[in-house]
Amino acid sequence: MVVHSSPLSFQVLFLVLTILLQIESHQIEDVAAKVEHLPGFDGPLPFHLETGYVGLGDTDDDLQVFYYFIKSENDPKNDPLMLWLTGGPGCSSFSGLAYQIGPIKFKIEEYNGSLPNLVLRPQSWTKVSSIIFADLPIGTGFSYAKNVTAHRSHSKLINHTHQFIRKGYLLGNPITTGKESNDQMQYAHGMALISDELYLSLQRNCKGEYIDIDAKNELCLRDMQYYQECLSGIDPSYILDSDCKVDFPMDDQGTHGRLLIQKLEGPLSSYLTVPTVTCQAYCSFLTTQWANSQSVRKALHVREEIGKWKRCYTTDFDFDITSSFEFHVNLSAKGYRSLIFSGDHDLVVPFLSTQAWIRALNYSIFDDWRPWLVNGQVAGFTRTYSNQMTFATVKGGGHTAAEYKPDECLAMFSRWLSNAPL
Repeated sequence: MVVHSSPLSFQVLFLVLTILLQIESHQIEDVAAKVEHLPGFDGPLPFHLETGYVGLGDTDDDLQVFYYFIKSENDPKNDPLMLWLTGGPGCSSFSGLAYQIGPIKFKIEEYNGSLPNLVLRPQSWTKVSSIIFADLPIGTGFSYAKNVTAHRSHSKLINHTHQFIRKGYLLGNPITTGKESNDQMQYAHGMALISDELYLSLQRNCKGEYIDIDAKNELCLRDMQYYQECLSGIDPSYILDSDCKVDFPMDDQGTHGRLLIQKLEGPLSSYLTVPTVTCQAYCSFLTTQWANSQSVRKALHVREEIGKWKRCYTTDFDFDITSSFEFHVNLSAKGYRSLIFSGDHDLVVPFLSTQAWIRALNYSIFDDWRPWLVNGQVAGFTRTYSNQMTFATVKGGGHTAAEYKPDECLAMFSRWLSNAPL
């Protein structure tokens, strides 16, 4: 594992972007098809799900964005409507639906070759908001275009998304400056993953630059090699998680890295390579098997011309925006509210990095650093600024905080929506 060159370190502008919309739900319903049953789920769906395509570009045939629209389970006529995008640099937002904040999730059980099972998630954010999970960028999930590679870039993704922006946004563990990897060493030292001596040597020999290292700087390269060896058994997305290793990337699941695997002989394939149940990538594997089932595609009203479902981009993405700092400056100046949250056990985008660029905005503090509570227990720490930006840590959360701390993140989201202090 090479932490400073992890593919997650170059995510799209908004790693986990949610944008509140001021459009009426009937605008979605006009082009959507209702889904009342899903293969793998026992019985009719106890929530309102619609799926469909929205055409973008000069003609409706240019770009076809697939989406899942789930009505609020509380008061859909008055609750806000939220757009969810997933980073990675671009992954299907089914990731957010099934892994983090949607009303269903995969049942974690040994895969036997049959269709994976779905169960309800009690902490769904649809308890307080309607949500559109959009497969953007084009080419992720069930979205498509006649020329997919022409649309794989940061700026094109933002232009497509900008059509929906109206009110405010949330970001979870976001890549913002492109320099977040430079803060990983300080975080690793603070979490006792590396020694005092190695940390001081890294500071002395690398002088704060751990991304673009001079090939002639042998002392820095030596320290970096030792650093990588120390962290080779750590999952950077959640430093408390099990380490999963294998000798090849699982591109079809959108998961790069080394994973523990097992070979399974089953009806869907003569041999399948399956991550072990304890690996985080296991849900990605289940999703790929589920989403490529013809019964699932029929239930979701997926168009026949769509090829194999892939969760994330692995190639052909133009990283033409290196920093989104100025975007935050502009949005704040226009009066957009924002909530920036960080799972504090994420090494990929340490909370230290997020705090640093927020400080650089140079806004005065409105509500100073304090714990925020769920059920009388500290769920994290928070601070609010005069530009209506709230920063919060999620205690014990990983790179995708809601995946690890669903109760706490639902409480955080609900309070922010109601404009109440966390």
